Amino acid sequence: MKNDFLRVLGIESSCDETAAAIVEGGRVILSSVIASQVDLHAQFGGVYPELASREHVRAIHAVVNEALQQAHMQMGDLDAIAVTRGPGLAGSLVVGVNMAKALALSAELPIIGVNHLEGHLYSAWLYPADSKAGPEPEFPLVALLVSGGHTELILMKGHLDYETLGNTADDAAGEAFDKVARLLDLAYPGGPSIQKAAQTGNPRAFNFPKARLDSPWDFSFSGLKTAVLRKVEDYKNTNKKLPVADIAASFQQAVVETLYEKTIAAAEEYKAKDIIVAGGVSANRALREAFRVQTRFRVHIPHINLCTDNAAMIAAAAYRHLVIGQTDPLDFDVQPNWSLVKKD
Repeated sequence: MKNDFLRVLGIESSCDETAAAIVEGGRVILSSVIASQVDLHAQFGGVYPELASREHVRAIHAVVNEALQQAHMQMGDLDAIAVTRGPGLAGSLVVGVNMAKALALSAELPIIGVNHLEGHLYSAWLYPADSKAGPEPEFPLVALLVSGGHTELILMKGHLDYETLGNTADDAAGEAFDKVARLLDLAYPGGPSIQKAAQTGNPRAFNFPKARLDSPWDFSFSGLKTAVLRKVEDYKNTNKKLPVADIAASFQQAVVETLYEKTIAAAEEYKAKDIIVAGGVSANRALREAFRVQTRFRVHIPHINLCTDNAAMIAAAAYRHLVIGQTDPLDFDVQPNWSLVKKD
């Protein structure tokens, strides 16, 4: 079978989404199923690890079966199994990895353990089977990976070729959204809540700071978060009504400008042809608009449904390993703190 028609079943369970998908040729989504736990964890203001792993156990068989049914396939129609190996919550990862191993063993299929961040990068190559393919990202490219757990700038000179340009010194952008949402008494998850509140706010109402770091490509959001905290305390101490919309809009603007400016500067410095923006925070409307209106680079941002955790991206990344003969033995273990780029 030609590489363009290799079909990979992906499984994702790194955090609070149980997902399975079938992708053909590393690009075409034949099916994608996601069982989200967000409502379950909202009462805790964040993901409760033990509860997440139990929910994965309850959902994973049905999710995988549904992915096969949507694609009108059986296990014998597949060419490989892919699963998120890390980073993520250890208990959650184990559920997905054990399911993938069982399927690979029973169907005698190769298995590939995928780095979750690598999956987010390859979400930029995906499109649904019932739509037209968009242009593929061209190398070299700079990728902004921005989510609740990660904010990184990555240089890709080719497939599976990664160099970390910058990282976050403290909170990831998504984590900052969650913490500021709590300060403003907005619902979890913070990203969508702040975006909604910001719609009626003035993004220039407050001049929140943007961190200046030694490395031009690194990020820091702790000072911004602290500035919001102090502003909230000032209003509460003077018994003034808290301007939630204005604070949310000004905070969001500061985050978006930081992410945008550093990504564009890195792309210029490394003479990138394209930019990828991926991860949960790439669903933010203001961030997407900032990259959309610039004309210096072609920017690839996945569809909203592919920004948050999903299994199609895991299958897409695994395809790149599969076509060069990289698979894993059945005895591999999860890696909760797995870095995308090996550290010296």
